[in-house]
Amino acid sequence: MENSIIITILILIIVIAFSSTIKHYASRGGCCGTASIKHKKKKLSKIIYTKTFFIEGMHCKHCKIRVEEIVNDIKGICGKVLLKKGILIISYAEIVDDEIIKNRIEKAGYTVTSII
Repeated sequence: MENSIIITILILIIVIAFSSTIKHYASRGGCCGTASIKHKKKKLSKIIYTKTFFIEGMHCKHCKIRVEEIVNDIKGICGKVLLKKGILIISYAEIVDDEIIKNRIEKAGYTVTSII
């Protein structure tokens, strides 16, 4: 009797963990917040150059939106995250120091590994 109770509890834990993992990777359950966040788009009138930032720590749609909004709050630049590639492409309308961008991204808990 005791063994069947333990087995039932273990099966229940496995089912819950499996369903949470599926939701996480389908961006229906956020790893760092809700996936139903409203996202504001930003466009620049004139782009003078672009750079690519490689970022670690982005796992879901919420991470993507969070990084884009962090960058889009900086005057003169606009960012777009390609989540599967782990990159952020930034378009510049005016010169902005890369360290300012990097510091804001890292303050939010992500790691900028390189900039090209």
